[in-house]
Formats: sequence, structure tokens, C-alpha cells
Amino acid sequence: MRKKSGLTIVEQATETIEGFAAAWKLLDQQVTLRGQSHSTLDNYIRRIAQVSLHFGRLPEWVMDEEINEYLTGLALSAKSASRSSFKHAVYGLRYYFRLIGQNKRAIALPSLKKEAKLPVILNRSELKELFKAPTLLKHRIVLTLVYSAGLRGQEVTNLKLSDIDFERRTIHIRQSKYKKDRIVPLADNMAKGLKKYLQAEHPHLWLFNGHEPDGRYSVRGLSWVMRESLKKTTIRKEVTLHSLRHTYATHLLEEGLNIVTLKELLGHAHIATTMIYLHVAQCPLIKAHSPLDTLYAQKK
Repeated sequence: MRKKSGLTIVEQATETIEGFAAAWKLLDQQVTLRGQSHSTLDNYIRRIAQVSLHFGRLPEWVMDEEINEYLTGLALSAKSASRSSFKHAVYGLRYYFRLIGQNKRAIALPSLKKEAKLPVILNRSELKELFKAPTLLKHRIVLTLVYSAGLRGQEVTNLKLSDIDFERRTIHIRQSKYKKDRIVPLADNMAKGLKKYLQAEHPHLWLFNGHEPDGRYSVRGLSWVMRESLKKTTIRKEVTLHSLRHTYATHLLEEGLNIVTLKELLGHAHIATTMIYLHVAQCPLIKAHSPLDTLYAQKK
């Protein structure tokens, strides 16, 4: 997020808000010590920077009434981006207040109710249309890969060439969310597509090279590919890049995969997270019966 000055909002806060640099350092240390991802740090520090720039001082020097007025403005905004900012501002402030020992202020912040929204799923015809839409082979491959392995955007950008094992047909996802590694299957068709992509693009180190400082592709870039590809299709559902992961999970359930295995493939920490897909999967219904009836069922 860059302003016209060319500085990010965090850089602006560092230059203009007294004590912000020290707060950033403290937040960085805590996120590292707790084993949280850098994307978590980036999100939190951006929210603290926004609040600090709005008031011209760090949050601990802002009155509760002022913060509530600020959050109310975000919550009541007609713009979906502002409503999202409200949620993340609460998360960021809560984390920050606890970090500096102001637990009462953290508890006093508005509670956030989880939206009871089901994930939007693409059907198989829509997937085929989407995967044909991009002009560049690289873009077709990256979208297909997200669906084929149920990957998060960050997991795609972190993939290295060495993480793809064509002989064993596996993808090694390293230190993803919750600092966990996992292995997921590499589909045969995906393997063919990746080999074609590698021969054409000759990436080095990272599976998908991009313009990040270390040479990898960015999650923003992936999201852009998804948005631009959708414009070329007849798909009118409100979907994002992450919808391909939702679709992967739902389709596997519909094809009979048990939910415990699906939990491991998705890298979920809790089975309750995976169970959301039971509400959208169109699984065949089995009439209620006693297992005794099938125990002695006659062989045909």
C-alpha cells in the first residue's frame, strides 16, 4: 500500500509518528518469538500505522472514546474495503494493546462476530473456462496449481523448484500457516503442465519467479491474475484466488475423500475448520439403516 509520496503507510508512520519505529521493532520481535508468519506482522503493523497516522500519535496515547469513534466510522462505511478495515483494525489494536500490557483496553474493543458465510464454489465447467482464460502459460499453470493442490496464495509463492517431486508425484509445502510442513499429491495432468511450463520459462530457485525483492512471485500478483482471468470468462460468482482452494476441498469431499484426510491435505489445525465444506459439498445421501442389514447382505 503506497501513497503518492512513494512511501508505504508503515514508512510514513515511522518518519512522522514519535515512537512508531520502536513499536514496530517490538511487534516484529513478538511475532518472531511466537512463530507467527511475516504476513501476520505486515497486517498488524499496517493497521497500527493507519491508526497512528489518523491521530498523529501511537494508539496508547489515544483516548478510548476517540478510538471508538474511529472504529465506528469504519464499521458504518458503505464501502466493503472500509468494513474490512474495521475488522482488521480491531484485530491489530487488540494484539498491540495486549503486547504493551494494556489488556483491559484490548478486552474493551468491539467483539467481532464471525460471519456465517459459506464459501463460494466453482463448478467443473467454470473451472475449465477459467483455466483456459489466461493468455500466458505461466498464468494458466499457476491458477490450475492452486486448485489441483488446494494451496493458499502464500504457499504458491513460497514453492521452490526442489519442492516438486515429479517421480513421487508430490508437492512439499514448507513452513506454511501454523509453521507446519505437509505433502500433497501432484496430479498427473498438473505434472505434465508444470513440465511444459518449466521448459518454456526456465525459472530458477522459485517455481514462479516475480518482482519481490528475493525474486519470488507475489500474492498480489496471483490475485491480479485471478481477477484478470475472471474478466475473460462468463463466471459471475463472487470468487477470489482462495475460492480455488475452497473448490478443491469441496470437490474432494464430493468424490468420497474422508474429512480427516482432507484436513491434513489442507493443513488445517482443527477439524472444525474443515467441516465448513460439509455444508456446501453435494455428497450422495445414504438412507438411514442398521449396519446389521449390510452385514449379512446377500452377494449378488
